[in-house]
Amino acid sequence: MSDNAQPQLLHLVIGGELTDLEHNTFKNLDEVEIVGVFPNYATAYAAWKAKAQQTVDNAQMRYFVVHLHRLLDPEQDTKHSH
Repeated sequence: MSDNAQPQLLHLVIGGELTDLEHNTFKNLDEVEIVGVFPNYATAYAAWKAKAQQTVDNAQMRYFVVHLHRLLDPEQDTKHSH
């Protein structure tokens, strides 16, 4: 990676209908939509926002941004803080 290249910080966007608004429990795991994997938070946020706006009429429908880079390399956040 060149000195100017941004590190790849993978993010996953998923969504589906929840059982209720108090918990992040999907009603049917077979129907959870995997929107995609994105190279940074900004592109993941744009995808999340687009999907959330498409389903605004369904109060039970929720989309989430999952920080995959934190799961893949849990030490990453501490490496950059030194």
